Amino acid sequence: MPGELSDRETEAWRELRAKSGAPANPFMEPEFTRAVAAVRPRARVAVLWEDGEPVGFFPYERGALGHGRAIGLGVSDCQGVVLRPGLRTSARALLRACALAAWEFDNLEAGQSTFTPLAAEQVASPVIDVGEGYAAYESLLRAQSPKFLRTTLAKERKLARLGGGEVRFVFDERDPKVLATLMEWKSAQYRRTGRRDRFAKEWITTLVRRLHELRAPGCSGVLSVLYVGDRPIAAHFGLRSATVLSCWFPAYDPDYAKFSPGLILHLRMAEAAAAAGIGMLDLGRGDAEYKDALKTGELRVYEGSAVRPGIRAGLYWLSREPARRTHSFVRSRPRLAGYGRQALNRIGRIRGI
Repeated sequence: MPGELSDRETEAWRELRAKSGAPANPFMEPEFTRAVAAVRPRARVAVLWEDGEPVGFFPYERGALGHGRAIGLGVSDCQGVVLRPGLRTSARALLRACALAAWEFDNLEAGQSTFTPLAAEQVASPVIDVGEGYAAYESLLRAQSPKFLRTTLAKERKLARLGGGEVRFVFDERDPKVLATLMEWKSAQYRRTGRRDRFAKEWITTLVRRLHELRAPGCSGVLSVLYVGDRPIAAHFGLRSATVLSCWFPAYDPDYAKFSPGLILHLRMAEAAAAAGIGMLDLGRGDAEYKDALKTGELRVYEGSAVRPGIRAGLYWLSREPARRTHSFVRSRPRLAGYGRQALNRIGRIRGI
C-alpha cells in the first residue's frame, strides 16, 4: 500500500526521479500517489528491489478482474513507472508481478521505455518555458502571438478601470473557501459545455482539498487567484515541484467573461512562477485556443494500455479499446472534433434549461 512506504523507500523514489532526467512533474512524486491512495482504496505501489536497495516504483490502481489503471487515472496528468536509470524491465513481467491482466494509461510520460512501445496514441501537451524569466517569455509572445498579448493586456487595463475594485493577483492562496469557489465554477463550466463533471465525484473533490493542504519538496498544491477588490474572478489549482507547475483546474466567474480573466490569470501565473524559480508550466494535453496562444513548445504524452495474454486481458480489451479507438479517430480529425464540441455544448445548454 502507498501509505506503508518507509522513509527510506520514499527518499529512494525521490532520488530516482531526480536522476531520471525527466521534467520534475509533481504527479510523478510519491506524495501524489499517497494522496490518491487516501481516497482510492485500491491504489497500490509495487517496489522493485536489487541487492537490498529499492530501484523502482510502479504506482497503479487495481480494479476488477485484474484490470489496472494509472494512479489517479482521469485526473493525473503524468503517469508511469519510476526506475533507476539504465534499469530495464518488461511490461509483461511488471504486470505479472502485480497480478494485473492489463494496465491502462492516458498521460504516460515520454521516455517510459517499459510502456511507450505499447502506446496506441501520442498526444501533445503544450508547455510554457519561463526558464529565462518572464520578460523573455513576454518578448516571445509579442513575436509569436502579438494580437493575443496586446488584446489580453488591454483587457487587464480595462478591468483595472472598470472592474469595480483593485485588481490583484495571489500566486499561492491558502483560503479553502476560494478553492470551493473554483470547484463550483469548474462544475458549472463542465455542465455548460456538456462535459462530465469531475467534481461531482467525491473522491476528486476530496483529493483536490487534500492536495491544496500538501507541502512537500516535489509536490505542493498551488491555488492562484485573480481578485477584483476582495472578489475572486478567476482561479487555477495545480501542483508544483521546484521547477515545474503542472496546470490542472482553471476557471473564472462568467460575470467577468468580457475581460478574459482566465487569460490574465495565466499571464500572471507565468510571471509569478518565473519569480519563484519555476522553469516550466505544463498546460496539459487537450486542444484549446488559449493553450496555442500561450505555449512556447510541447511535450509528448501517450495513451493506451499494456496487456498480458489471457481471458481477462481479452475482456479488458473488449470493454475499453473500441471506445478509445473511436475517441482517437474523432480527435485526429479536427472537423469531426469540432462537430463533437458543438454537440457537447448543445447538450450542456439543454441540461441548463
